[in-house]
Amino acid sequence: MLTSVAVPLVDGVTPFEFGVLCEVFGLDRADDDVPPIDFRVCGEEPGKPIRTSVGVALVPEHGLSALADADLVAVPALSIRDEYPEALVDAVRHAPTVLSVCSGAFVLGAAGRLDGKRCTTHWRYTDRLAERFPNARVDPDVLFVDEGDVITGAGTAAGIDACLHVIRRELGSAVATTIARRMVVAPQRDGGQRQFTRPVPVRADSLQPTLVWMLERLDTEHSVADLAAHARMSERTFARRFTAETGTTPHRWLTAQRVLRARQLLEDTRLGVEDIARRCGFGTAALLRHHFHASVGVSPKDYRRSFSCA
Repeated sequence: MLTSVAVPLVDGVTPFEFGVLCEVFGLDRADDDVPPIDFRVCGEEPGKPIRTSVGVALVPEHGLSALADADLVAVPALSIRDEYPEALVDAVRHAPTVLSVCSGAFVLGAAGRLDGKRCTTHWRYTDRLAERFPNARVDPDVLFVDEGDVITGAGTAAGIDACLHVIRRELGSAVATTIARRMVVAPQRDGGQRQFTRPVPVRADSLQPTLVWMLERLDTEHSVADLAAHARMSERTFARRFTAETGTTPHRWLTAQRVLRARQLLEDTRLGVEDIARRCGFGTAALLRHHFHASVGVSPKDYRRSFSCA
């Protein structure tokens, strides 16, 4: 159960990633039945301004000692250094659970928390992270990695995905969805950061209309030929463009969206598993159970028992 989150600040912290942590963990959302979280902003000296990366100062209310008994220590992006304050590194080393956003992963690495673990950071820094911490298993293609007591988020907005994942894991899918709605973001994004590693210009022939069309017809079988025809492209061009825009194949993207729809129906309705399977496009309960367990790690029945709001 997540009841307290502590965020350490040092000079060079980036305001956006710090703001993500504040938005997800720090705001009072009792009016939406979100459990309260003791949110602590910490610095080496309480009350002393911390210089950010954009010339704005932040003033922490707590010292680094407030990290000691927090359920989660969440490290925002910050300037990459050769060394970090020893008190910060020590606190991260001993925290029960740690989360990093973007370049905050380098603090986790300095504390030894990435040794032997799969992790990620912004795609621009993945090679640097792997070189500096050779015992870490850096994955450059994902939005976040959950290794139990260590969660690492990729670049900038992927911090939202990582934070909402922690909320979903610790407080349940309904709470994560409520927070996401207040933030006006997707409760869970699919794909990885590979699609962001090089600039992709906005095109008149973007696949967005076809993606929306697919989402509106998840209960329908879609061949690549049918999808290419809808997008008015050749099958080869469509397959290449789809991977470039989504980071995955049409089949995997559809499967992920169908599992996401099944999760929503399991949470919000009392529909039977067979009915949900048909509505999501899996056809049979057996096929739904197969893909659901592969994606979520539990059966639809167990998921409903934990997260049903209906």
